[in-house]
Amino acid sequence: MHLALYLSDTGLHAGGWRHPEAQNPDPMQLSTWLTLVKKAEEAKFDFAFVADKLSIDDIYGGDIATTVQYRPGYARPEPMALLTALGLFTDRIGLGGTLSTTYGEPFHAARTLATLDHFSAGRMAWNAVTSTNDGEARNFSRSQHMGHNARYQRAGEFIDAVHRLLASWQPDARVADKASGVWVDPQKVSYTHFHGEHFQIQGPLTVAASPQGRPVQILAGVSQDFRDVATRVGEVIFTVQPERARAQQFYQQFKAEMLAQGRQPEACKILPGMMPIVGATRREAEEKRRLLDELVNPLAGLSFMSASMNYDLSQHDPDALFPDIFPHISGSKGRFEYVIAQARREGKTLAQVAKTYAASASFPVMVGTAAEIANEMTLWVDSGACDGFVLMPADMPASLNDFADYVVPELQQREAFRQDYAGKTLRDHLNLPLQ
Repeated sequence: MHLALYLSDTGLHAGGWRHPEAQNPDPMQLSTWLTLVKKAEEAKFDFAFVADKLSIDDIYGGDIATTVQYRPGYARPEPMALLTALGLFTDRIGLGGTLSTTYGEPFHAARTLATLDHFSAGRMAWNAVTSTNDGEARNFSRSQHMGHNARYQRAGEFIDAVHRLLASWQPDARVADKASGVWVDPQKVSYTHFHGEHFQIQGPLTVAASPQGRPVQILAGVSQDFRDVATRVGEVIFTVQPERARAQQFYQQFKAEMLAQGRQPEACKILPGMMPIVGATRREAEEKRRLLDELVNPLAGLSFMSASMNYDLSQHDPDALFPDIFPHISGSKGRFEYVIAQARREGKTLAQVAKTYAASASFPVMVGTAAEIANEMTLWVDSGACDGFVLMPADMPASLNDFADYVVPELQQREAFRQDYAGKTLRDHLNLPLQ
């Protein structure tokens, strides 16, 4: 199986930073991030990737107060700068960064990505996201975020433009022949001439062909708008699948849609997020989960959900049944269609769902001994639910250390995960062809 690390200084669980074992080091210090990435590299993870958001969430109550008071994670480095530094101090692990296709330009993205792929000797990936809410729009001179369908149409065109720019140089274009005076073979550098609805780009790129041909393309989501783009161009899919049966259905449908696009299923790896809580015994693991869940403030969940939905939940009574608001949300629709339907079916209040959501963001939580978690992970892969996982540690660094020190050896003993890296580039790790 393939394993990636969701790189967070505090962990995903909203109670994680409050756990007695949490260290909460300064996220603006490179050592904070390097310690985590080096641990993942020692465990032979395929890659680590950095999420990003272009605003401090202020959808809940129309203000940043709730977010900054109860949720860590908003004084963090810019992803591409962070990955530049991490690439200098790591050797084998892949490095992925998030770039917005809604608030960015393909030329800037392609130039940055190609440069980082060179500096990391072919270990780069990029997670193309459409951003989620109006707060991000207001940081880019817009009053309102684009609609869901429009964002994904732009995203598909953005990604195509980046790929075309990255292909404007052939790998052996630079000859530097002193005798003839030829520096670059002009037959091996071409204009891009990209003409779309959103972008008109002449090209070529101003950076030579990157070591992987192009960095690995990560996409995250579950909705149909997302799949229309992802089945065509995605190479790693980071997805939310709370249950194995749902994951199997998504996996089979996604791979079938790839075939319909003329792509082979193995050309894309589907990696759902997963939060492991490891204990020496199941009872110890369950006790840790109970403590983490108790430490969640419902306001952290309400702020988190409001931002992801692009819908202000403060207008509803938190102690009333979760409202039927799905038609009104414009953020992450695929994820919340399931969350809202389940909440209403089970008669959960808004506060109850907020607290649960802040604990896991709807990712599956695997609780137990290292052997039990390894068994469950292997079952998901062997049953056609995924090609591996994105590890979402609950708290840092304890949850990452527990997984790397105890679960990874169990997987290796079962020959379900590599003992060592076999190649040098991220495409080598993921068994993906050069592009």
